[in-house]
This record gives sequence, C-alpha cells and structure tokens, in this order.
Amino acid sequence: MALTGFLVRGLHCYRKNSCLKTNSVCFLQTFSPIFQLEEYGKLLSGSDIAEKIQTSLCDQVQKFKLHHSCFTPQLAIVQVGARKDSNTYIRMKMKAAEKIGIIATHFCLPSTTNQTELLKTISHLNLNPSVHGIIVQMPLDSANMIDSTLITDSVIPNKDVDGLNTINQGKLAVGDLASGFLPCTPNGCMELIRRTGILIEGSKAVVVGRSKIVGTPTAELLKWHNATVTICHSKTKNLPEVIADADILVVGIGQPNMVKGDWIKPGAVVIDCGINSLPDTKRSTGYRLVGDVDFEKARKRASWITPVPGGVGPMTVTMLMKNTVFAALKSTLGNKV
Repeated sequence: MALTGFLVRGLHCYRKNSCLKTNSVCFLQTFSPIFQLEEYGKLLSGSDIAEKIQTSLCDQVQKFKLHHSCFTPQLAIVQVGARKDSNTYIRMKMKAAEKIGIIATHFCLPSTTNQTELLKTISHLNLNPSVHGIIVQMPLDSANMIDSTLITDSVIPNKDVDGLNTINQGKLAVGDLASGFLPCTPNGCMELIRRTGILIEGSKAVVVGRSKIVGTPTAELLKWHNATVTICHSKTKNLPEVIADADILVVGIGQPNMVKGDWIKPGAVVIDCGINSLPDTKRSTGYRLVGDVDFEKARKRASWITPVPGGVGPMTVTMLMKNTVFAALKSTLGNKV
C-alpha cells in the first residue's frame, strides 16, 4: 500500500512538473530507486564480457601483423588422458584461439604417459621458439603417479601463460603484477569485478576457498588492489557471519550451492567460480550445472552476480588468450611491451 501511494504521488508530481514531463530521463532517475526495490541483482555475464575482450584481442593481433608479417601467437595445449570435462575446456580454448588469430596446437598424450615422458614433451615445447605459450591441462588423467607441481614448474616462466609456475606465483605474492603472467581464473574474476564499477580499494572482500589455482591468487590480486581480504576455508568458524560482511564475495570451494542466499550482504558483488553437476531428470543430459552459490536466492540480495555456466568459465579462457598474445608480443618486442 505504501509503495502504491508513493507511485500515485510520483505520477501526480510528474503531471505538475514540466522538467519531469519533458525529460523522461529525469523522471526515471527520480523514481528509479522505487522501481528497483523488487529487482533481482544484475547478471554479470562472463560470456558477454569475454566476447568483447576476444574481439579486442583479435584487432590487436591483426594490427600488429600489419607491421610484423611473421607475427603469429602460438599456444601449445598439453593433455594427458581424455577426461570429458578436459575435452570440453580444450575445445573452448581452441575455438577462442581460432577467433583471435592464435595458432593453438593440442598435444594429446595417452593415459599411460609417465612423468618422464610428460616432462620431455614440455621440454621440447620450451625450446621451440615459435611456441609462445604452454598450458598443461589439469587434472592429469594418467595411470601413473605424476607430480602436478613439478609439471607446472617445468614450463618456463616466460611461456607459463597459465600463471601456475612458482616464479610467476611468487611475483604475484610480492605484488609484481606486470612482469609475469597472472593466473587465468583469478585474473578473469578481477576483470568481472572491475566491470561492475565497484570501488575495490577499501572494500571488504571475502574469498571462500584457498586453492593454488583460484582462491589464493584471487585473494592476492584483491589485496594488491587495496581491498581488505579475508580467506575462508574448511576450518573457518562462523562462515555465514564472515560472508555477511563482504562487499565482494568470490567463491571457489567445489561444493554445490554451499553459500546460501541469506548469508550475502545486500548489494554485494558475487563471483561464483564453482561448477558442479547435479542430477536433473527434466533435462536431456540428465544433469544440470550449478555453482557453489545458491544462485536464485543470492541474486535477490547481490547487486551483481555471475551465472553458472556463463560466468567465470569464459573469462578464464579469455585471460589465457590474453596472456598468450602478451607472451607473443614480449617474444617479438622484448622489454618494449
């Protein structure tokens, strides 16, 4: 009733006020807070943003080719085994590379590959001057025991476009965000956060999950962008209360719908890095994909929220392409980049 009365008075004001009557923008600005009372949070589409960045990268590659005819960024994707999810991610990377003008070569090794054989493959790629970026698709699907950290560290830092080599991780840890490569998913998260327009500096950021690939480097990036950061994990006490204080919330814990909507601070920016499959007999696939955040309830409180799928995933692929183009430019121009 109160809302109806307010709107009636607003329309009466509209008829009386020539400014509002002649300027609909003025009218909408005046009453937009009322119309937004029951709106959901805005969808932060990683797919749309990734499309724009990829188009920009394509233009950048084409312009550089005009002055350096032999310039063609090249990416090597090394896979062990044939996990279905890895196959899907690799197809996405190959498609994005083709669109941008990057030559992407897929090295698919059998699941019988051992650590020595994998290291030998990576060594050959390290020594190949035409290859600018190398990524080893994780997790490794091998029948043999392989040390994944040893594998990521075997990729030389200036070709480590996944940003997982200990040297590149160390640069991030001490705030050197320019000379190395930033890990793709965290960098994609930061780009999504920036696109909302929220002021990162001084914001309270909560990162749920402390993995090497997502949680820890995302927290580092937020810290070096002057947010006040809290990292949560399986041992964190009073998790709902900690999350409720976050202006920026990044979740990558690997548990479907773990973060409940009523935990989220009204107006918070929510970045969901999780991707989980749940049984769903209504779908032809027999399953549906969900994130680590209860999306339908969370979007009623968040100002911006990423969907799953179509949120962080496309941005991860795009940041890999961005790193590859940067690696090729550094290889061509050296320190002039």
